[in-house]
Amino acid sequence: MRFSSSLVAISTAVFANGVTAASNSSLPRVSIIATGGTIAGTNSDSTSTTGYKAGSLGVDALIEAVPALSNISSVSGIQFSNIGSQNMNTSLLLRLTKLATNVAANGSADGIVITHGTDTLEETAMFLDLTYNESLPIAMAAAMRPSTALSADGPFNIYEAVALAGSKEAADRGVMIVLNDRIGSAMYTTKTNTRAVDTFKAAEQGYLGVFNDEVPVFYFEPSRVYKKPFFDVSGVDALPRVDILYGNIDMDVRLLNYSVSSGAEGVVIACAGDASLPDAWADAAQAFTEQGIPVVRASRTGSGYVAPADDTLTSGNFNPQKARILLQLVLNEHGGKNSTLIQEYFDPYLS
Repeated sequence: MRFSSSLVAISTAVFANGVTAASNSSLPRVSIIATGGTIAGTNSDSTSTTGYKAGSLGVDALIEAVPALSNISSVSGIQFSNIGSQNMNTSLLLRLTKLATNVAANGSADGIVITHGTDTLEETAMFLDLTYNESLPIAMAAAMRPSTALSADGPFNIYEAVALAGSKEAADRGVMIVLNDRIGSAMYTTKTNTRAVDTFKAAEQGYLGVFNDEVPVFYFEPSRVYKKPFFDVSGVDALPRVDILYGNIDMDVRLLNYSVSSGAEGVVIACAGDASLPDAWADAAQAFTEQGIPVVRASRTGSGYVAPADDTLTSGNFNPQKARILLQLVLNEHGGKNSTLIQEYFDPYLS
């Protein structure tokens, strides 16, 4: 069965005629929302993990590839999109969070799995975690090897994600990322390696749990990221443009000026070290922030806390790509004039 990419059509089709992989009513009901990515990728060479076509397989094929799902769940599938995650965009993110909320509110599932490409998985996961306000768990599944590769990791990642989404222990834990037998928080987990299957890590915060076969084992009771905000985007069709600029020796401040003059409503700078900036950049960033176009300093190092500063906004625990998602949502809700309020979103310990 194929599903329309329209949110209304998707909801009607899946709730009326959901693709079911298991009919045992005693099993948890899990809705798999497929967006594409390597997990749905194919290649003519089974020994190659590059040069494949992402998003070649539909959600039906993903479910059929894991027949053991019928032992742990009653699965339905929704084909939301079928793209490489480098082509994910804000419009799709807004539709995706509305769809997930719709599935949760409809009562047709006990948990949700979203399959996704790894390149921008952490951004989608964080966006969902900030805009999805239901207790029904969401597990994000992905793969580092295409489905046609020897020892492809996608099928088992889907299996564990379905087990997690169907677990009562997973409720009220926010959006989670599942790869390589690990369970990570959407807010802090990030891709750290271009090829390795254990690429997704949270260097400072650690994992939420692991799997014992298909059983998720959590290290902590259900908890929320400290003062994690919720942004209601149910009536939102577009978000403010926020650019990311990369810091380096000889970085030209004209890049920041151009970004703002060409329409950016906010800017995140992936700075060197502890988010340091050349004097000219720091002056320009402060000036734009005072004009209501917030400039946030993050670090390009990959991990570590960026402390508040007197002259510019800083990203706290968030890397540049996650800081961009948060700034978009804050700007949409509050605008860019109140820099003190914006800083409190990045560093809630201040409030």
